[in-house]
Amino acid sequence: MPSDAPHAAPAHATPGYWAEACKHLMKKDRVMKRLISQSGDVALQTRGDAFTTLARSIVGQQISVKAAQTVWERFAALLRSMQPASVLGLRAEDMRAAGLSARKVDYLLALALHFEQGRVHVQDWVAMDDEAIIAELVAIRGIGRWTAEMFLIFHLMRPNVLPLDDVGLLNGISRSYFSGDPVSRSDAREVAEAWRPWCSVATWYIWRSLDPLPVAY
Repeated sequence: MPSDAPHAAPAHATPGYWAEACKHLMKKDRVMKRLISQSGDVALQTRGDAFTTLARSIVGQQISVKAAQTVWERFAALLRSMQPASVLGLRAEDMRAAGLSARKVDYLLALALHFEQGRVHVQDWVAMDDEAIIAELVAIRGIGRWTAEMFLIFHLMRPNVLPLDDVGLLNGISRSYFSGDPVSRSDAREVAEAWRPWCSVATWYIWRSLDPLPVAY
C-alpha cells in the first residue's frame, strides 16, 4: 500500500512505486494491461521544483498541450531564472506578448507573490495529506482543484489522485472503456475503483492513450 506522504523527489525522477503500480493495474484491469503494454518504458517524471510545476499548470489551463508548451517557452525566455522574484519583475505587457492572457498574467503574479512572501508551506507538504495540500493551493488566485491535482501528480507524485475535472481523463476513459460514448464523472469514478490505490498511474496511462508524448509540468 503506498504512503500518502512520499519523500520529495529529485528532478526528473520516476516514482519508486511505478513498477508495483503497473503490476497491480495490469492484473486488475484488462484495458490498463493493454495500455501499459503499449506504452513501453516511459513513466511519470517530476521536474523537482514546486514553483515551476504550478506555473506550468497555470499556463496550461484550458489550452492544448502543444499550445501550452509554446507559450511556456516564450514566457520562460523572458526570465533569467524561473524564480518568483524574477516573475514579479516582469512587465505585464511583456507577459501578454508571450501569449499569456490577462487572467493568466494575474494568476502567475499571484502565485509568485505567495511564494515570495512565504505564504505557501513547501517544506510541510511532504507530511500533509492530499486534501490538505489542495486546500492550501486553491487559496491562491488562479489555482483550482484541477491545477492542485496536477501538482499532486507531477510534483509530489502522489499515487492515488483521480482528477475528475480533467477533460483528457474523461475522453480517454470514454475511448478506452465506453467505445467513445460520453462519460460522466460518476462513470469515471466507477471505472477507477479497479485502479485504487494507483489512480495517478492509471490516469497517466489514460493520457498516454490520447497522446503518446509524456507530459511533465
